[in-house]
Amino acid sequence: MMKKYTFLTLVIGLCLSLSAQTPASEQSKRIMLYGATAHLGNGDVIEHSLVILEEGKILTVEDATNIRIDISNAEYYDVIGKHVYPGFILPNSTLGLADIDAVRATRDFDEVGAFNPHVRSIIAYNTDSPIIPTVRTNGVLMAQITPRGGLISGSSSVVEFDAWNWEDALYKENDAIHMNWPKTPWPYSKTDHPEVHKAFKKNLKKLHSFFEESKAYAAHEHSKTDQILEAMRGLFDGSKSLFINVRRAKEIQEAVLFAQEMQVKNIVVVGAEDSWRLADFLAENNVSVILNRVHSLPIRAAEDVDIAYKKAKILYEAGVLYCLNYDGDMERMGSRNLPFTAGTTAAYGLTKEEALMSITLNPAKILGIDKTVGSLEAGKDATLFVSEGDALDMMGNNISLAFIRGKKLDLTNPQTELYEKYKKRYQKIANN
Repeated sequence: MMKKYTFLTLVIGLCLSLSAQTPASEQSKRIMLYGATAHLGNGDVIEHSLVILEEGKILTVEDATNIRIDISNAEYYDVIGKHVYPGFILPNSTLGLADIDAVRATRDFDEVGAFNPHVRSIIAYNTDSPIIPTVRTNGVLMAQITPRGGLISGSSSVVEFDAWNWEDALYKENDAIHMNWPKTPWPYSKTDHPEVHKAFKKNLKKLHSFFEESKAYAAHEHSKTDQILEAMRGLFDGSKSLFINVRRAKEIQEAVLFAQEMQVKNIVVVGAEDSWRLADFLAENNVSVILNRVHSLPIRAAEDVDIAYKKAKILYEAGVLYCLNYDGDMERMGSRNLPFTAGTTAAYGLTKEEALMSITLNPAKILGIDKTVGSLEAGKDATLFVSEGDALDMMGNNISLAFIRGKKLDLTNPQTELYEKYKKRYQKIANN
């Protein structure tokens, strides 16, 4: 019997066949990168560096100005005049959880129901997403894969962008619980929009009741496991972080005080457009911030049109641990532009190395993986790349080499293939 295929099935199959790449082989030989400017990701720079990778780890990062090296038994790369960076890290992303937004069946990031802490985004992560190769071509090599929807969306996990399946991709499992703070009924008055105030109070009461129940459950061991409440346990012993999606100043303050009242150990506010207004409060309370897309307009007409560009500088000076993400419209496709948003913050007050930290070491700290990634340091995973120029600049970002734990990546993708295809065609036309 002939099988019937829908148009959607054929489109998805075509996309995957164009994008699917064989994961890289394990590192089998010492790798030497000689002569590049090494941007360590912790604020330091080595102008003429030697970076050695061995067995998936960084063996050494040092100044190569006055040293002699033996390259006889190594895979040697002369990268003089180029730049080497730690792999960029994308937090709070739905990359790999959806390919075609217009088709509900392909959107695996939003589960039905209000309280879903036990829903694990990682099991829906698609390593063959056609978008992933385009993102790592710009130096983004890791991401936190995150659910959406409801009051408690679910549990996120951190992945590497080179794997056969989600089990291979997994770097840190169930690192955080994600919560959407109820929108404060502002600027509406109670008489103008009583339903808004009623909904806010109702959702707040639900959250309070759910957290109290979760906290009581976590205080004891149980013969029978409640999967929903068990997923919340890590918030109270510090093994998980609570990521709170919130926007305005009043909401941010309410959400942080609520989490502290519920005895949550690690608090991160996500989006947080008004975080710059509460920078001192966030610093005093040791609350980390994931800033939404820098390339965006202010949320108030009275604010400076470039306030989104300056938030990073304000938070940095206040001593707030922050990083950048790329949430919003065209989130997954646009996430390749993450390094350029960091470059914009450098144009508005930060140094280039301070801006680099917001997409390398800072997100690693917030995600709890800074002991192994996020900077170029001996002993850490060899997850890094070489760029022909400044990787935070759209004109300089040209990745020629990339490694994930020492595995050399294939940097081609459907877009680069089409570019090469039509470049040859028009070169031929021009020559004729």
